[in-house]
Order: sequence, then structure tokens, then C-alpha cells
Amino acid sequence: MLKHRLFSPLRRHLMEPLDALRSGTPFLNYWKELERTQYLPEAALRRVQWERLTDLLAYVWDNNQFYRERMEQAGLTPETVTSPEEFRKIPVLSKECIRQNTLAMISRGYDVGSLMKFKTGGSTGKSLEIYLTEECSERRNACARRHDRWAGWNPGEPIGAVWGNPELPRDMKSRIKDWFLSPVIYLDTMSVTEASVRAFAAEWEQVQPTLLYGHAHSIFVLAEFVRDLRLNGITPKGILSTSMMLMPHERRTIESVFGIKVTDRYGCEEVSLIASECERHEGMHLNIEHLYIEFLREDGSPASPGEPGTIVVTDLMNRAMPFIRYRVEDVGVPSDRKCKCGRGLPLMESVTGRVADFLIKKDGSRVAGISLIENTLTKMPGIVQMQIVQESMDSLVVRVVPGAEFKDSTQCGLRDYLTELFGSGTEVEISIVDAIAPEASGKYRFSICRISQ
Repeated sequence: MLKHRLFSPLRRHLMEPLDALRSGTPFLNYWKELERTQYLPEAALRRVQWERLTDLLAYVWDNNQFYRERMEQAGLTPETVTSPEEFRKIPVLSKECIRQNTLAMISRGYDVGSLMKFKTGGSTGKSLEIYLTEECSERRNACARRHDRWAGWNPGEPIGAVWGNPELPRDMKSRIKDWFLSPVIYLDTMSVTEASVRAFAAEWEQVQPTLLYGHAHSIFVLAEFVRDLRLNGITPKGILSTSMMLMPHERRTIESVFGIKVTDRYGCEEVSLIASECERHEGMHLNIEHLYIEFLREDGSPASPGEPGTIVVTDLMNRAMPFIRYRVEDVGVPSDRKCKCGRGLPLMESVTGRVADFLIKKDGSRVAGISLIENTLTKMPGIVQMQIVQESMDSLVVRVVPGAEFKDSTQCGLRDYLTELFGSGTEVEISIVDAIAPEASGKYRFSICRISQ
């Protein structure tokens, strides 16, 4: 309905500020500050970044025994870290190290029970438990909003999301708040069919979202349906892809079908948004106000511009559970180019990895691998890592690395879930393994479809 778009300025300028005033959230202030700082010169942003990094090191030295010991082992104190070269002496933090030291990484003075906690599935299909404060979460949300706007969306405008397990408003109060503040319609990637795509297109025509948002490959699958079904109702003014690598052929298809550029975003749940394209699409701007980002060769030295390097990130915002020199297990290509948009945020050329296959149901519908992980690994106790391989329409092989809480009931629950999802005749073989080996590229794939698509 046209009223949704006409109502957007009212949401943006009146209803959202009133709601923020009522709740006491500083979210809007965080966002407005980021809108300002993005146009500072890079040198000024680098100074802010370094100041926040040195403040963080001083903080963990006094309040976090886990990181103090890591600095001491490297022969460092906060005073001696005066350059990136000195900072690189701090050991790189791996996912396995986090799993073994989760509670030890919590800074002194924070009550674990009062922190926000979430379990990540991640692009590797291996879980982590993350803790952060509400303030840190609001800062992350503010940053995401800034980058949403780069795609052409404005606050208050409806969004069409291609996402798994959408959290829909369940009661009348939630539905009213959703409509008044940020209407979202969903295409659930747990079941992408001709019928669900047609229903999504019909709802789109009613609500008129301005932003199409979702998993990169899921948006590609939607674009194929829209093209093949010759649907004309889905007309975003911006497209934002996230959660996995956007392949070149997928970008071409999406842009051809919808007639606009895709804004690609890169991040991970552990540290949130890392980089994003702007409206110029000349590379991905690094989020250096919130993160310190390194691109490293195998020997630990910095990769040169244009040279692929392992991405290592320090979260400058999360002091409750700091992530210092965290290896996200992706590879990126740094850049020394300047974007014509005028922002001072530096660029990276691209990211490699994050390719997740869709699996196919007997009725021909497809299920996003990332959604399967969200429904299993992050919700069933005792699953440390898993990989789902579809050998045929009637056969799934599920490799599971069990944790301490893994029980026979977990295995039964996993089998029952997949059997119900893919059909009663589906053979689900669960293989308990010590580890799941990466591919030659060094990346883990959490879902693999061996059926010709």
C-alpha cells in the first residue's frame, strides 16, 4: 500500500525518536555520530582507531587476566604497544582458543548473567558463545543502519528480507510496534518454492519495501524465480547482500533481474560489520571506527595492497568479552585505492569464502544451508561442528563433531528434524567424527549439495 511509503517520514522523524526517548536507548545518537565521522579524512579516522585500540589494551591489562597473560607472554605492556608492529606480537586468537576459554575471556566487573549472550553458527558451521553489553549491541546496530543507508534505504521505510527463521511479531502489541517503526516482510529461506516466492511478491506489492535484504545466495535464488516466473512486483530501490560471499555470476543475475546494483556487505556475528560497499561500488569500506582490521600473510606479516591475506580483527567496542586479534578464517584483499564517494573509510577489494550450498527437497524447493545451521547447531546442545552433505534426493550425510553435552537424544533430535524437513523417506546418516577437514582453499563448507542444480 502506498501509505507505507508515505508513512516512512513520520516513522523516521517522529515515531522512532519518541520510542527512543521512551526507552532511553542511545542508538540514534550513535548512528548520527557515525553518519558524521564517515566523511572525516582517513588520517583522522586512523587516529581515532589507534586511540581506541590503545585504550582497549590498557583496559584489558587492568581488567582481563586472559589478555594480560597473552600480552605478558609476548613481552608487552600497554605502554610498549606504540606501533602496529608491536601490536602484531600479541598472539592471534583462534576460534578453538575462544571455545576453550569463553568464560576466562570475560572482563572483571561484568556479571555473565547480565550480559547479552548468543551462540553463533558462523560460516564454518562451528559454534561459539559470545557475550556483550547492550551498549555494544546498540553501537553495532547503529553501524549497520549507516551501511543500510548506503544501499539507498532510509529509516522508517519497509524492508523485504530473504532470511531463515524470521522472528515475526506474535502478538498485537508487537505487530503494531513493527508497523509503526520498521515494517519487514520475509521470504523464509527454509522453504523457497514457487508458491512462497509468489506470496512474497504479492506481499511486496502491498507493503512496497524499498530495500531487499538477505543472504547473498538466497537473493540470487529469489532472482532466478522472479526471472523464470516473470514476476514484476518486486521493485526495490536498494539490494543489500550479506552473510556469505556474493559470487560474480550471482551478482550479474541479481542486477539483471532487478535492474539495480547490489550493495555487498561483509561481517561476522562475533564482531559484527567488517566492511561494506557504498553507493559507488568501488570496493568495500572498512569499519575502522569500531574495528582494527589486519590482512596477514602466512608468516604473520601484513599483506600488501592487492595481495590476499588472512583477515584478523580486533573489536574496539566489546570490553565485556574482548576479541583482540581474532582470526575470522576468511581471506580478503586490502586496497590502497580511494573511493570517489568522499568517505575517509579505507577500502578492501574483496573477500573470498562463505559459499554455502542450498539443499533440495523432494518437492523441488530449496533450503539454505545457513538456515539449517541456525536451526540445528545453534539450538541443539552438544554440537560443536557439523556439515550436511546431500548425496541424492533421498540421502543426507551429516558429519558431527560432538561436544560434552552431546547425547543420544541430540542425535535423535537432529535426525528427526532433518527427516521431517526433507521427507519421511529420506535416509539421514549421522557420522560422529573428531574433526571436519577444510577444503583445499582452507574454508569449511557447512552444506554441500551433490545433486545437479
